[in-house]
Amino acid sequence: MTQRQSGYDPIRAELAARIGLIDARMSISESANVAHEIDAIRSIAYRSGIYPAVTVAQALESALARGERGPLIHGWLAILSDAVDSERTDGAACATYAAACSVRLTG
Repeated sequence: MTQRQSGYDPIRAELAARIGLIDARMSISESANVAHEIDAIRSIAYRSGIYPAVTVAQALESALARGERGPLIHGWLAILSDAVDSERTDGAACATYAAACSVRLTG
């Protein structure tokens, strides 16, 4: 299991800032813009080894493609924020976040 060291992590800080910006602008942003930003988050997370965030970003992209908009996306962004902050980056952590996304999807 890979654990991040305590202290400031500029990649996680950037991802958190991007998520916060998406959340703050949800009511005025076009779906395509939100999807583009989520894709950028997914890409950065993948390159940085923050695999739980990759899992959640993929689920969020699917939610957007299904037509979820506005307030519904706030819950997805909260899960994504948690995934970015997670110290665990292993397969089990990804599975846990995938399960959380599944619960979010079904109710």
